[in-house]
Amino acid sequence: MFSVYGMGGPIYRGTFEGLKGVAGIFRSTAVRPVAGEDQRTTLNAPAAQAVSAYREMLRADHDRGPLYHAYQIMQRQVVSVSSEDAVEHAWQVLLEQRIHQAPVLDPGYHLVGIVSERDLLTVLNVDAGRVRDVLARKVADVMSTPVVCAHPITDIRRIAHVLLEHQVDGVPIINETGALVGFVSRSDIVRAIVADPPLSLWR
Repeated sequence: MFSVYGMGGPIYRGTFEGLKGVAGIFRSTAVRPVAGEDQRTTLNAPAAQAVSAYREMLRADHDRGPLYHAYQIMQRQVVSVSSEDAVEHAWQVLLEQRIHQAPVLDPGYHLVGIVSERDLLTVLNVDAGRVRDVLARKVADVMSTPVVCAHPITDIRRIAHVLLEHQVDGVPIINETGALVGFVSRSDIVRAIVADPPLSLWR
């Protein structure tokens, strides 16, 4: 289950497929396969033997385990910033916490956007790790909004699709009341894959 939150509050709540109809969310060009069903790639002998050996090793009835959901890999200690914060303060928060983006909450603690290093660098200059020139802007002026969010019980593969199609680095996780309860980044998904050798994540 996905949601989209903006400055005016909830904009959408529904399935991954329904996100395509939400205005204001940037999408990249869909990934296309190198070869279609009618274009088979010819493998050389060593590669063909390796593929054959791998297939023999697999058991067709092998249970790869349950699918992972967002709540199983999300970061629960979420660092957020306020929409009213100065951009320099937000930059310092990202720097100190060693993160590349953070959810943005309004004064009522409602999720309204997400801000990244890229967003902040549009209004400030950094020289040798120090902020040199800063325009008088608030986080609300540079953050990305609306923002796509996911429910804790959301298939990780669906979240990966959102990261790719909407060119974002992470997805805030919200509960039924709209409260921010976690965050799933690209790194979290990669970490899950590395920690799960059978790749049950992709069953």
